Amino acid sequence: MRVAVQVLGAAREPHMRIYREQMLAMLLQPCSIEMGWRRSELTRFDYGAGEIMLPRRHVDTWARTDNLQYLSVGISDAALRAACGGMAGEVELRSAPKLRDARVGALVAALNAERIAGFPNGQLFLDSVEQALAVALVNGHGVQRCSGRMYRGGLTPARLRRVTELMNAKIEEELSLHEMAQCAGLSTAHFCEAFRNSTGESPHQFLLRQRVERAKHMLREAELRVLDVAVACGFKTQQHFARVFRQICGASPREYRYEVLR
Repeated sequence: MRVAVQVLGAAREPHMRIYREQMLAMLLQPCSIEMGWRRSELTRFDYGAGEIMLPRRHVDTWARTDNLQYLSVGISDAALRAACGGMAGEVELRSAPKLRDARVGALVAALNAERIAGFPNGQLFLDSVEQALAVALVNGHGVQRCSGRMYRGGLTPARLRRVTELMNAKIEEELSLHEMAQCAGLSTAHFCEAFRNSTGESPHQFLLRQRVERAKHMLREAELRVLDVAVACGFKTQQHFARVFRQICGASPREYRYEVLR
């Protein structure tokens, strides 16, 4: 997934863009944009901060604006195909100058918050959000409903064990959704749904809980610094570690250590 802030300065003449990958654009500040598929036929749209555009790929799109600033979120063909049960070819979505979809809006807002924080949650978080976005877009805005197989069950005990063993083996490292799905022998979309059915959590949430459990054991060793514990458990910064630890345990790492060692 590609997540980046894009800025377009004011221009008197419209300019043309062709999107080769599927993307979403969330406006970061209020603005007005004139858009259309013909240079001579542009329609004006007024946007507030946080509103989202869903452009169509491979179509000439003309636009004229004044100081446009937006978050660009690129969604891979692999994620879109996985959301359709692994279908071959390219998945086509309907364009929407103003996308009205609460689920998509919440996911893009979460990506923006992650970007502002410096991407502390790592690749697995981005992979999970990308797959969730792909499913929401395919189901709500696909040109044709995919006929992919629907998966309702959870992971088998053997598959769940393999995945949790992989998590524990790589708890200090970046772990992608693709690696976990490959370990289970499933597509990413099937894996995400089956994993949540088995555990009640997304792979990212489950991994965070595993990391915090390991951190709790390490914090019982008085000689280890909190920063060393954070790094050993796969957290990029001590601040991110403290925030996640408090969310799960209801106390900071230092407070937890004080309680167990006093």
